Amino acid sequence: MSLDAVLSRIDSDLPAATERLMELLRIPSISTDPAYTADCDHAADWLVADLTGLGIATEKRVTPGHPMVVGHLDGPGPHLLFYGHYDVQPVDPLELWDNDPFDPRIEQTPKGKVIRGRGSSDDKGQLMTFIEACRAWKAVHGSLPCKLTFFLEGEEESGSPSLVPFMEENAEELKSDLALICDTGLFESKTPAIVTMLRGLLGEELTIKGPDIDLHSGMYGGVAINPIRVLSRIIASLHDAQGRITVPGFYDGVPELPDEIEAQWQGLAFDHGTFLGDVGLSKPAGEQDRTPLEMIWSRPTCEVNGIWGGYTGDGFKTVLPSEAHAKISFRLVGTQDPLKIREAFRTMVREMLPEDCDVSFRDHGAGAASMTETSDPSFEAARQALTEEWQIPAAYVGCGGSIPIAGHFQTILGTTPMLIGFGKDDDALHSPNEKYDVESFHKGIRSWARILAALT
Repeated sequence: MSLDAVLSRIDSDLPAATERLMELLRIPSISTDPAYTADCDHAADWLVADLTGLGIATEKRVTPGHPMVVGHLDGPGPHLLFYGHYDVQPVDPLELWDNDPFDPRIEQTPKGKVIRGRGSSDDKGQLMTFIEACRAWKAVHGSLPCKLTFFLEGEEESGSPSLVPFMEENAEELKSDLALICDTGLFESKTPAIVTMLRGLLGEELTIKGPDIDLHSGMYGGVAINPIRVLSRIIASLHDAQGRITVPGFYDGVPELPDEIEAQWQGLAFDHGTFLGDVGLSKPAGEQDRTPLEMIWSRPTCEVNGIWGGYTGDGFKTVLPSEAHAKISFRLVGTQDPLKIREAFRTMVREMLPEDCDVSFRDHGAGAASMTETSDPSFEAARQALTEEWQIPAAYVGCGGSIPIAGHFQTILGTTPMLIGFGKDDDALHSPNEKYDVESFHKGIRSWARILAALT
C-alpha cells in the first residue's frame, strides 16, 4: 500500500480536517459540571456519527456518568485499540480568555499558526489526529490496514469514575494487541516522543476543625486555637530542608533510575533554565540531590493544590476561623502503594493535631504509577516512523503527569499501552487560552499514518 498517497491526501485535506476539529471544539463538553451533561452527550453523538461515516461500527455506550464511544472495524494484521477523551476542563476564570473558549479560531502567533479554544490540545485535537489519519487512509485505499477498536471516554477530566467498571464489564470486547493513547506531547515542544513512564496520583482533602464558630480575634485571639495555624504547621512539615517528603514510609517502592535510562535522559540535554524561565521561575525546588528531569519524571512529589479558611473577601475581617481546609496531591512512582501512603499521611496529620482540634478527610482518587517495556518490536517501529515524519530522532521519555488509563490497559485488559502525543509545553492545558499548533495537528495526522503503515 502506498504511504505517500496517504500523506498527500492528508496534506490536501488539512483545511477540511481543521474545520472538523473546530466543529467538535464548539461543543462545550465539560465533564465535571452537571450543567454540561447534554453537551457531553452531544460530543459523544458527534464522534459516533463521524466514525460511522468512516464505515466503523460505532455505538454510544451508556454509563452511570457520561457515555463511552466504542467502535470496531475488522481487518487483517494486528488488532490496535485507540483511546482518547472527548471531555474538557472547565474554562474558569473566563475573564482571562481573549475570546469565547468554545468559539475556536485560527490565530497567527510569533511561533506560527495555532488553533485556540478549550480542548484544542487536551484532548480533542489529539484525538482527531488519529481519526483523520484513518480517514485519509480509507480515502486512498478504500479500507484500513488492520483491525481497529476505538475507545473514547467522556470523563477523563473528572476522574474517570465510570472507566474501570466499564473496562471490567467489557474486557473481552476491548482486548487488543496494542493500545494507542494520544494524550501526551513532544519533548521540549520539538522532539517526538513515546512515553514509557507515568506517575501515579493520590488526592487528599483535609479539614481542620477548631472552635464551634468563627471567633472575634480581639476577644479570643491568643487563647483560642486557630485551625489555619495548625494546618500551616502540618503543611510546612511535609518537606524537609532538602525537599524530601516526610510522610513515614513514603519512599517505600521508589526505584533508582537504571543507568541506561539515566544516560538516555542526559542525552536529551534538557534545559531546565528555559523550562522554568518560561513560567517566571529559575531554580528547581524538589529533592536537591536529583536532576530536574528526575524530579519531573521518576521521583514522587507532594504538593498543596489549594488552601483556604477564614475571611478571604475584599477588605478585612478580624476573624479567628472555625475551620481550615487544604487539597494535597501526591505524584507516585515505581511500586508506591497509594492506599498505604493515604493512611500514613492521615496518621501523620492526626498525630500532629493539638487538643481542641479534629480533622476530617475526603479522598480524591488513588492510582498507582505505570511503566511500559519497549522490547516489543512495535515500539521501535513506531519510534522510527516518528523520526521519519519529524526529521528529529524520536525518544523514549517519562511523563510527570498521570494517565491512569495506561495502567488500566495493563492490569484489566493485559494490553500494552503506547503513549504518543503532539502537544507542546506552552499549549496552556487546563488554563485560559488553550491552543494547539496547526503544525502539531498536521504532523500528528501524518505521524499516525506512518505508524499505521509501520505496525501493519
